[in-house]
Amino acid sequence: MTLEKACELIAVQAGLGGGYNRNSAKLILAEVRREHGHEAVDRLIAEHDLQRIFGFEPGADFSR
Repeated sequence: MTLEKACELIAVQAGLGGGYNRNSAKLILAEVRREHGHEAVDRLIAEHDLQRIFGFEPGADFSR
């Protein structure tokens, strides 16, 4: 997945902000980590305020 596509998908999930959206966002971040590394995940968390919306911490492992 490209970072642009991941950014679009994360924006939709963050905009809805529910429990199912949190799980979807975790799956997206897990794929981003596999393909682009932890720095890309941390950037998406910061850009989309996912720490506030879903409680995602920078540096967290989303592969589980």
